[in-house]
Amino acid sequence: MADEDAFLDEVALLWEEEGLFARDVDGQLVRMEKATESDYTMDITMKIDGQEITVKKARPSTDSQGNILFDQNGRTVPRLTTIYDAADELFVKQQGGTNPIPILCHQEHMHPAGVCRVCSVEVCRMKGDREVPGGKLLPACHHPVKPDMIVHTIDSPQEESSVRMRRAIKVLGELLASDHLHKEESNGVPNELEVLTDRMGCETKRFTPRERHDRGRDNSSQLISVDHNSCILCNRCIRACTEIKENKVIGRTGKGYTATIGFDLNNKMADSSCVSCGECMVSCPTDALTFRNPVISDWYKEELKDPANTEVTVEELKQHRLFKAISHKWLQWNVASVIRRTVKKGDVLCRLGEYGATAFILNKGSFGVWLQDPYAGQLIKTRKKRNFLQRLFGASPRIDNDALGRGKVPPGDPLFTMTPEDLIVGEMTCMSDQPRTGTIAAMEDGEIFEIRRNVLYVLQRNAVSREELDSVYRQRALFSHLKKISLFAELSKGEQDECVNYLKDRVDLIRVDPGQNIFRQGEAATDFYMVRLGHVKVHQSFLGQEQVLAYLRPDTHFGEIGLVSNFPELIEELQKQEVPEYLWRRRTASCTALDDVELVRVKGRDFFELTKKFPALKDRFIEHSRQILSTNKEKRKKVDVPIDEFLDQGLFNAQRLLVIDLEACTRCDECTRACADTHGGVTRLVRDGLRYDKFLVASACRSCTDPYCLVGCPVDSIHRDDSLEIIIENHCIGCGQCANNCPYGNINMHGMDPVMPTVESDDGKNKHVAVVQQKATTCDLCRNVVGEGEDVSCVYACPHNAAFRMTGPALFDTIKANAN
Repeated sequence: MADEDAFLDEVALLWEEEGLFARDVDGQLVRMEKATESDYTMDITMKIDGQEITVKKARPSTDSQGNILFDQNGRTVPRLTTIYDAADELFVKQQGGTNPIPILCHQEHMHPAGVCRVCSVEVCRMKGDREVPGGKLLPACHHPVKPDMIVHTIDSPQEESSVRMRRAIKVLGELLASDHLHKEESNGVPNELEVLTDRMGCETKRFTPRERHDRGRDNSSQLISVDHNSCILCNRCIRACTEIKENKVIGRTGKGYTATIGFDLNNKMADSSCVSCGECMVSCPTDALTFRNPVISDWYKEELKDPANTEVTVEELKQHRLFKAISHKWLQWNVASVIRRTVKKGDVLCRLGEYGATAFILNKGSFGVWLQDPYAGQLIKTRKKRNFLQRLFGASPRIDNDALGRGKVPPGDPLFTMTPEDLIVGEMTCMSDQPRTGTIAAMEDGEIFEIRRNVLYVLQRNAVSREELDSVYRQRALFSHLKKISLFAELSKGEQDECVNYLKDRVDLIRVDPGQNIFRQGEAATDFYMVRLGHVKVHQSFLGQEQVLAYLRPDTHFGEIGLVSNFPELIEELQKQEVPEYLWRRRTASCTALDDVELVRVKGRDFFELTKKFPALKDRFIEHSRQILSTNKEKRKKVDVPIDEFLDQGLFNAQRLLVIDLEACTRCDECTRACADTHGGVTRLVRDGLRYDKFLVASACRSCTDPYCLVGCPVDSIHRDDSLEIIIENHCIGCGQCANNCPYGNINMHGMDPVMPTVESDDGKNKHVAVVQQKATTCDLCRNVVGEGEDVSCVYACPHNAAFRMTGPALFDTIKANAN
């Protein structure tokens, strides 16, 4: 051996080589490379089981609902496309089949961990005319795609590769089953580990289990039971708790065969900071985490009193194409979020203008949609004035819905008709938290599944279901919005229909996050935008000063000024308003989303062609553009009331602010006491908050037009009814999701009376343990106390006429009037 080789450590060299390729990600050593934005446009062509597919090298990272994630600079976060992604694209999305790559520790809405190796595949390369297999199997869940890669799965047409893959994955399944699959203790529903062993033909008793070490059970929680002996340490519950819900309660504890998941510092589940949201339980692929009782809402109990409504079993749901990929666990836990409704001809499913927390899956029959309904306005609840004691203790009068036209079909023919081929209806209100955009009624006898909002959230986690729902949503959103936009108001119905037909395949529906710039002043102007949902701020920098030019609400439009130079009739107007020529085809202002915004985007050339086809539309556009140019010039001559903070605090999104005139207020706190007396001693407001001019915006629910609090409730206990108030139902499990979502701190968690469940102690004996429950509370506008048009308790009780309920824009107009 040469002298220079005397101290050569071959093992150390191997470790060093590993270090060149490995990265420590969240404590796990995985082979990976960093994705860049340039990878979005790079095509990768490869073969999977003999079939060729081309995918992009990278794709944007998304959250659990499929929404694209952005970094602090507003740019998308690229991630490398994996072999599993490519197989899903080829076999599921393109061919409508199933993915041949099995998974256990992986779920498509989670970051891959690669700990179970069940998704292993064989990767080969071409060497000349010969296919050369790789030396080892690779996990498809996080291994990136490469050009000319040849992948073989368990369903490969090459028998040698298929046998190799099946043998390897079968052994993995048998090893896991020998220690963690306890069929004799299951509830009869196969878990994912059992499904895997059945699929691979595993002999679950092939390997003798190691000497049984009882890792124990934890039944301290009222909602979730923990069996550590069934846990395979796949990390799915940890990722669900940390990445999806961001509660950061679950981690690993112990070493070797005694290793388990732990809550906080290895506390009992009920003694930890766990909020019992159930995300860990529905993510678990085994029986390590199971629910103890399904969640039953008051809505479900009331609906089943109608003989036309019946229960839907988990087995029936699994037969439907939307629910095939949803886990049995989740469906069992939330089976009361779905009911079957048998409808008769003329039955109204929902009414224009209503707020709703349910959507309707169409199983049988046909259903008409009306965008105009003379009965919609009759649904406002009218009540007589009552004195203060009646308001506190009197019951709300029942509303005769039939007398108000609740069950009447609108006159005339429906705008269009839907059948089970259209899959679902009513999903727009559930997804956007906005009022119903039309009335839907049965055209013949039929059957539907009525589902609540939490079901839609889970459906969006599956790529195939999400794609179907998004396609339906986008098509209907565009169709209904183009009918309502003010720019088309002067066109006849026939011309409006022609516009819709022309634009429906030429427009895009895009979503913008709060605070994100839609475009900036000075950028090239190419597109025209219409606001479908949310609010947009138009602001301009002039002589070093930032000024707000406009605040845009739904059914308005913007971006037209950058397109006016395409119209000769407006060139003179541009010169008259002293707009420099270099700005004629550029943005004269910036536009920023104030909340979650949905926009209809029309390309400039398509809009120009549309105005050529419809002279009335062109005349309306020219008139509107002249008004905008003139208004902008006038605004540059004076300084407006500064409203940046007003906008940043989301006040324009508020429909029922509690505003206190500080010059009239004596700080007697009668408003707070009245609120507490009305709600069982728990006040829903705090007499403190933002101050503008002489007004205080108290900390109480604002009834936002786009309420963040409704997003993500695992049991759908919070929603908005037919009026403005936010309602929290009795089946709230106290997870705190809504309180965390509210950016204004207007939802609070209050402890309820403790219960005494019986649990099994460490010595095997039963004992009672006190469990303190909590429930979310927020201002409900005294919905069960006051009538329509009456003041809520806090305003009614003020002896100095200092408290008011008003909208955000009304408050701004008042402040602006005082300033002038």
